[in-house]
Amino acid sequence: MLLELLKQQGYKVHAVPNGKLALQAAASEPPDLILLDIMMPEMDGYEVCRRLKQDVKLSEIPVLFLSALGETLDKFGPLTWARWTT
Repeated sequence: MLLELLKQQGYKVHAVPNGKLALQAAASEPPDLILLDIMMPEMDGYEVCRRLKQDVKLSEIPVLFLSALGETLDKFGPLTWARWTT
């Protein structure tokens, strides 16, 4: 639904089914913005974001997390921890 809405508004959207492919897609054609699901197969969104931020070519791309998780701590706990440990 979100993808179709963005396309209707004229945005170019490239969706991938997992974190590994997200990293490959971002490296081959760096986007202006990354919408990243927290819960993904193979590699969760936090790990994808960590790897993006370690790559000089991709580190400045803004990342917005999307989630169906209900608890605030479920969504932001690892981000808070990562922020204080990096």
